Amino acid sequence: MNDVIEPVSETLVERAKTVLGRRNLVFVGLMGAGKSAIGRMTATLLNIPFVDSDHEIERVSRMTISELFAAYGEEEFRSLEGRVIKRLLHSGPRVVSTGGGAYINERTRRHIKKNGLSVWLSADLDVLWQRVNKRDTRPLLKTENPKQTLENLMNARYPVYAEADLTVVSRDVKKEVMVDEVLAAIAAMPKK
Repeated sequence: MNDVIEPVSETLVERAKTVLGRRNLVFVGLMGAGKSAIGRMTATLLNIPFVDSDHEIERVSRMTISELFAAYGEEEFRSLEGRVIKRLLHSGPRVVSTGGGAYINERTRRHIKKNGLSVWLSADLDVLWQRVNKRDTRPLLKTENPKQTLENLMNARYPVYAEADLTVVSRDVKKEVMVDEVLAAIAAMPKK
């Protein structure tokens, strides 16, 4: 079987842009799902700005996510995260990649629903673990059994992520395939 990937059609991109309108496109899901990589590529094709909320949090706080967790704890971090995402969603359209816990916060989820179109990149445990176990930068995985912690996060968060407007399964395929599936899912929605 040949793995040649057809370029994304301009028609698909234009249809997705029409459906999106002035709304933000917000990627949600667990760490390792591909929110930043797929989000950045999607933004490029849609010709709209991309922003990673974690990078924006680090920029405004002048601290890394790990440093913020260590200094202030998860609750204070989530409060800062919510404020940053609310500001990012104030104008659009843009593509926003959120941290894994952002959509779990009810207030942040309401801001996303009001000002954006949410896409959950859903992945199974093995795919996520393969992607996240190579780096030691995930504060929530600094536990005795990080893979079990990741599975516990999946069990707790997946029912909330399921509230997203769209779900695209993240798996071991080329990123271009994932971007094409995201655009196709957006384009298939009725125009708002």
